[in-house]
Amino acid sequence: MVTTLATRLNHSTKDFIMPSLRHYLSSLTLGLSLSLSALAAPLGIGSPAPSLTLEDQNGRSVSVLQSTQILIFAADKAASDLANEVLGNEKDGVLNRLNAVYLADISSMPALVTKMFALPAMRGLPFPIGLAKEASVLAELPRQKSAVTVIRMANGKIEGVDHAKDMSQLKQMLGLH
Repeated sequence: MVTTLATRLNHSTKDFIMPSLRHYLSSLTLGLSLSLSALAAPLGIGSPAPSLTLEDQNGRSVSVLQSTQILIFAADKAASDLANEVLGNEKDGVLNRLNAVYLADISSMPALVTKMFALPAMRGLPFPIGLAKEASVLAELPRQKSAVTVIRMANGKIEGVDHAKDMSQLKQMLGLH
């Protein structure tokens, strides 16, 4: 009787574990595939312009459209501070005049810091910033540490990618002399 019970337990455990193991392995495979796709090469010259819509600091939609000519991207706080300083010193409507969209990756910022400090500070800025709260949303955009990425686009394709590390470089890239 003990042998029979042990045999039954072994079979029922096997019947339970095998489908669970298959499910786990298929989930792991899918997860690895998605992770590897996030490591794909960033967009470059000749790539199709990204089609993105994010929420800005005021809860409004910010979209990169086919007609967008400049995409300004801040991947970290230093880049964001630089872009905010340059754009903040310009007249209201600077992004519209440049036919530009400004996006920032805030995914590494703790949620409490975002809610209590960053968003209230950003709401005082006179221009919209499309905010990515998940890194994967902007993963394909080219970036350099502490630099603002400026992507020039025309006819739905990327024509140029530059990185500004100081105010004069960013002003020059944006044509704000």
